[in-house]
Amino acid sequence: MSDYLFYALLGSGAGAIIAALGLGLVITYQASGVVHFASGAMAMWSAYVYADLRRGAYPFPVPGLPDRYHFGGDVGSAWALVLSLVTAAILGVIVHVFVFGPLRRSPMLAKVVANIGVVIVFIALVQQRFADGSSLRVPAILPREPVTLFADVTVPRDGLWLCVVVTVVALGVWASSKYLRIGLATRAGAENERGAVLLGYSPDRLALIGWVVSTLLTALIAILASSQLQLTPMTFSLGFLVPALGAALLGAFTRVWTTVLAGLLIGMVQSTFTKVQNDIDWFPDYGAREGLPFVIIIVTMIVFGERLPDRGSVVIGSLPRVPHARLTKLSVLAPVSAGILGVLFLGPLWRGAILTTLTAIVIALSFVVLTGFGGQTSLGQMAFSGIAGFALSRLAMDHGVPFPWAPLAASLTAMVFGVIVGIPALRIRGTNLAIVTLAGGVTIAEFVFKNPAIIGDISTGGAQVPNPSLGSWDFGLVFGTTTSRPVFGLFVLAVTVLMAIVVANIRRSGTGRVMLAVRSNERASAAIGIDVTGVKLTMFAVSSWIAGIAGTLIAYRFGSVSELSYGTFASLTALAFAYLGGITSVSGAVTAGLLATSGVVFHGIGHVFGSVGQWEVFIGGMFLIVMAVSNPEGIAGGVRTLADGRRARAATSHRLNVGRPGSNDEALPR
Repeated sequence: MSDYLFYALLGSGAGAIIAALGLGLVITYQASGVVHFASGAMAMWSAYVYADLRRGAYPFPVPGLPDRYHFGGDVGSAWALVLSLVTAAILGVIVHVFVFGPLRRSPMLAKVVANIGVVIVFIALVQQRFADGSSLRVPAILPREPVTLFADVTVPRDGLWLCVVVTVVALGVWASSKYLRIGLATRAGAENERGAVLLGYSPDRLALIGWVVSTLLTALIAILASSQLQLTPMTFSLGFLVPALGAALLGAFTRVWTTVLAGLLIGMVQSTFTKVQNDIDWFPDYGAREGLPFVIIIVTMIVFGERLPDRGSVVIGSLPRVPHARLTKLSVLAPVSAGILGVLFLGPLWRGAILTTLTAIVIALSFVVLTGFGGQTSLGQMAFSGIAGFALSRLAMDHGVPFPWAPLAASLTAMVFGVIVGIPALRIRGTNLAIVTLAGGVTIAEFVFKNPAIIGDISTGGAQVPNPSLGSWDFGLVFGTTTSRPVFGLFVLAVTVLMAIVVANIRRSGTGRVMLAVRSNERASAAIGIDVTGVKLTMFAVSSWIAGIAGTLIAYRFGSVSELSYGTFASLTALAFAYLGGITSVSGAVTAGLLATSGVVFHGIGHVFGSVGQWEVFIGGMFLIVMAVSNPEGIAGGVRTLADGRRARAATSHRLNVGRPGSNDEALPR
């Protein structure tokens, strides 16, 4: 028993981090109605700022400026802490004023995508400013000497101190919400923004205060905890985010103490799993820690479902419009011809960029079906691609299933997982569904992609995948000593075109119209006899099948599969670029593929501007934020809007000219 207590107390530090991030989510949601997925990434940047200050430098987060200002030596823990928290507060103000304030009346999808953009920006900043970020060590602030509890349990005391700090902060937040006028106004605004106005407070000002408080809180805990763990870009950005979302959900994004207690318990129980794995033979060796928050989130959704609170606010804007799918000879032959010419006549580097673009188009098409046509948000789409990639390896290598049956069966396997993860969509939608799919994607990545019992021995760099071939025709990218073969590019291009035609035909079919009806109003659709349950599951099935096709293309391209290609950050990036291109149309998916990281556009930028190409992820994140704020229909949608406006103005001008002296219509019979 003492061993389990030891591991539980050892997890108190992780529990405190989860509790603090969960508390920050509650504060932001109560103040502004935004589930702040990027809170961990912003806290992570503050921790890196603190670490750099202890090394004698302050990093600048703006490209074009010098990397950092050098003080000439360690500024000391006190000054480093103050400067880091000031940085966090300024970032909170900037992100609210320029990103989420303008998105106040926008649909949930725009807010989720903007969060993803912020996450991408800060991860890219760390990767550029801290080349040694994966091994960065941070001097300790809290006491670390071991302390003996309960006679025979000795643990480091820094985790316990962190729990005390989080508890004190939570007490201050709770007391403010109960007894201070500004706290009461924030609670009133969370239920109905008019209530805050009646108390004499501006909802925008309350939201700004909430963002600053939340950013300061999470930054403080990240800085205090950074010496207890290896500081990496993903540690706070995603590693602690999913369990924090689970804790906040248990607290219904309103209850301070439930959220904090749930966060502490999640961290401590996750730590005890290390002991359980050694004591119980059937207990899984992989994925149990990460799967616990997913189980908590799913159970919470099943128990509460649609009764999870929606914040009272002004009227929310509608989702991006879905245009008609117009398949013309020009719209098909022009991009296909460009792709064929590029694959056949450009060099290997350009050919690689084209392959990246084509694969990204297929992934974006999966979002077009699920999010564009169906209005359902998925933050774990690349997990389904990974399922197909690993299934392809096992089917082809272990069971000898030939091409094309192996990739087809692998994509069907991804479809099954997609339907399973999509089952919660039968009761929930919006932000809650985004949370479920994010947690599901993390669980799949940890439980499946890192588990040798499922994917086989990956010690050689990944599960191996044979070349696609039909008889004596080999379509592989590499064959013998020949690399970057154009035939593989033509194969990927053919699959991409086929998927684009499938999605376009879905939009034109009765199934597509039913999807749009459910997207518009589920209750009205059910009232006229539409099987909403079947339609939602169909969306997830088709979307995950297309994502599975993309996963097999990735596997064939690299000849092996590993979790690095299909991780959670890859899922967020995929959704980001799909939204940037235009998430409601095939043309938007093509635009997304062109803009994808290492795709055609950024490869061209690297050729023209050189070092700017190193900032492609950061630039993509910034473009994503701008697009979410200014144009929710994406680049392709913006082009369509401009074209429609020109046609409307031309038609209006024509009508006004009819009948005027000298016009061509003057001689028409009246």
